[in-house]
Amino acid sequence: MTDHPVGPVLRMCDEVESVIAAIRDDNPDIDIDVVDRGSYVRVQGPGKVRVTEESLQRHLGPSFELRSLESMLSSFAGRIHTSSDEISWEWATKRTGAPA
Repeated sequence: MTDHPVGPVLRMCDEVESVIAAIRDDNPDIDIDVVDRGSYVRVQGPGKVRVTEESLQRHLGPSFELRSLESMLSSFAGRIHTSSDEISWEWATKRTGAPA
């Protein structure tokens, strides 16, 4: 694992394995590391990790909405970016557009 792992920290729940499978589907070219801490699971990859609503629906059913993932998040590593169909976590040393 790189010095800059990023990704979600998920509360332990019935859907955790399906969310991890969706994250792996959306990041086929990187090694996704899963650290089980009992009450939560840290899911991380080097530099940038993403998950799409399409993958989540494939694993959790067509009625699953991306915003439902927020209730499973207890924390995350990296800078989070959200859109209507994707959430991503990315390593960044400074804010985009921030003064140097």
